[in-house]
Amino acid sequence: MFEVILDTETTGLSTTEKHRIVEIGCIELENQIPTNKIFHEYLNPQRAVSEDAYKVHGYSDKFLSNKKTFPEIVESFLDFIKDKKIIIHNAPFDLSFLNYELKLINQKMIDKTNIVDTLEIARQKYPGSQNSLDALCKRFNVNNSKREKHNALVDCQLLKEVYINLIDQ
Repeated sequence: MFEVILDTETTGLSTTEKHRIVEIGCIELENQIPTNKIFHEYLNPQRAVSEDAYKVHGYSDKFLSNKKTFPEIVESFLDFIKDKKIIIHNAPFDLSFLNYELKLINQKMIDKTNIVDTLEIARQKYPGSQNSLDALCKRFNVNNSKREKHNALVDCQLLKEVYINLIDQ
């Protein structure tokens, strides 16, 4: 069984304010073991990064200005996730942005039935506890010292460890 750990970084918190994706990271797993296949792109969102988002990930408008746009990478991204279960922490957030980007270019949206939300699993297993990615790393002794700022690929690496612990418990 193939799965993909997926994370995004964005220009802000809401697609209703036309915020966009600035980074997509994916790590492929086969039977919960990394295959060494990754998908990673920084994206030119074609709009300004909000101050709050910049504080989270540190990607400036200047840094993103010469990156590819979502339409330029969409085919390789969709090929990467095709027919795989997608593992996301707080799936509604990332999915809303991915589907917003897909809708802008008249592409079929990603179906929720193929998604596993690790935040939902954590909330069921540990009701009332902190279930952020950092809190779960701490709970499972996953070293997250590399995570000074949010980065889609680093967060995927951490989520891979958290996911395996969550479904193993």
